[in-house]
Amino acid sequence: MLVPIPGTKLVRDTDSMALINQDNAGLQQYYEKRNKLAAEKEQINNLKSEVSDLKKDVNDIKQLLNQILEKV
Repeated sequence: MLVPIPGTKLVRDTDSMALINQDNAGLQQYYEKRNKLAAEKEQINNLKSEVSDLKKDVNDIKQLLNQILEKV
């Protein structure tokens, strides 16, 4: 049997004496925030990877230009 605890969104299960949070809106907000943060982290990691690739490309271009200048 579930007994509500006044002033909260918690109920107590009288069989196991467990407290159960029934704040579904809060849980949904938590999931949305967690998913948003995960997406932002993924985007940051992708941008870091792209910047790293661009740095490598620029270094390759510099080396090629130096080789061309040495031949001239």
